[in-house]
Amino acid sequence: MGSKANFATTFILKFDDDYDHWSMVMENHPQSKEYWVAVESGYTEPKNMDGTTTTQIKNLKEMKLKDLKAKNYLFHSLDKSTLKMIMHKETSKQLWDSMKFKYQGNARVKRAQFNRLRRGSELLTMKQGESITDYFGRVMTIANDMRNYEEDMNDVKIVEKILRTLTDKWNHIVCSIKEANDIDQLFVDALQSYLLVHEQRFKASGEDEHALKVTHEESYSKRGQGRAAF
Repeated sequence: MGSKANFATTFILKFDDDYDHWSMVMENHPQSKEYWVAVESGYTEPKNMDGTTTTQIKNLKEMKLKDLKAKNYLFHSLDKSTLKMIMHKETSKQLWDSMKFKYQGNARVKRAQFNRLRRGSELLTMKQGESITDYFGRVMTIANDMRNYEEDMNDVKIVEKILRTLTDKWNHIVCSIKEANDIDQLFVDALQSYLLVHEQRFKASGEDEHALKVTHEESYSKRGQGRAAF
């Protein structure tokens, strides 16, 4: 009873057309370990049980149960439209192989998905007011997705991309970084740490300027009130 409850409440990743990520998570999820052998090896219902030993019958029943659990696990990860296309598959292996053929094995699909990612990478720039942490997060998400397609996304490429696409207020910082560092030897983490320091300085400078402006306005207001009272 407890294991069924755990299965029902365990988070299962929903398929969102990113097959490589989905398949990796589904295959390595702890919940799937006990019955994944059915997905890999497949289960075939015997047509004739004559001469089957008690041990063999027990093993067949266990494999069938694992296959049913695996199918249920996979079904929970798919939306209605995807499920309609493959729900006629009789075993978990057939279902799994069908997803692999449709979304990974199809070269056109993979090429289209990769081109979409590459286009997104080319258009990616830092937004006005966006934090360094948020921008690095967006860049690394696309970089990791492209790595799933065996694209060489090394630190040099990522560092150069980030330095090219920061907002204008970072121009003098970018120039300083290029003058003081060999970009080929600069790691993404090191660049992020360096930029975070300067981001804090920007914020502190902005707060100081705001405080000075407020103080000046309050002082001017008080002088005006004094003259009126006088």
